[in-house]
Amino acid sequence: MADMAFRRVFLHGAGRRGADAWPHADPAGGDFVTFAEGSSVAGQAESLVRHFSGDPALVFAHSIGAVPAVLAARRLRVAGLVLVEPALYDIARGHEAIERHIAIVTEARTLSESGDLRGFWAILRPLMFGGPYDAAAWEKEQRVAERWARTNLPWGHGVRPEMLAGIRTLVVTGGWNEEYETIAKALVSGGAEHVIADGAGHRAQDAEGFAPAVHEFESTLT
Repeated sequence: MADMAFRRVFLHGAGRRGADAWPHADPAGGDFVTFAEGSSVAGQAESLVRHFSGDPALVFAHSIGAVPAVLAARRLRVAGLVLVEPALYDIARGHEAIERHIAIVTEARTLSESGDLRGFWAILRPLMFGGPYDAAAWEKEQRVAERWARTNLPWGHGVRPEMLAGIRTLVVTGGWNEEYETIAKALVSGGAEHVIADGAGHRAQDAEGFAPAVHEFESTLT
């Protein structure tokens, strides 16, 4: 497919938003979505359908952004999907690494919902950011903890592998986390292509090899 024969739509994860989530992408080369604060995953999927159901689109999605992307894919004219470290936990349920992560986050959320934000952070911080909870850093980290206590969870949305049947999909992971590699394997078993950007961590879209991998993928789309 010739360059720009389709619209490029970029979806952010739970961290950076809009174009900030894709600093190496051409700012004039696509639509950089910023989901409304507090919006549900289902609401985000509906927003994608409302705004991007016209022209054929190559959809890029990072982390939890992959969840509304997959939920909306069947109702969009999707030329292809580029899923970067996709947090599609629903399609890999039962795997040890996936279930361990969900159990830890569920325990932490139970504490935050009961009003124990520090207890929540003491569990979540080591899991998501490394390093133990430090009472001396609490004042600085409290707002971050509050945001993560409200962040949408990436599971429980009914995402199923068959939602991607027939949709060309490239999965890019950083090769650092068993959960994301397990999810990638589940996607590959359904026909997706997989590239590992070793050493890239969770933001594989910033890796040196990301753009060439995407270019090669795009060149095969019809």
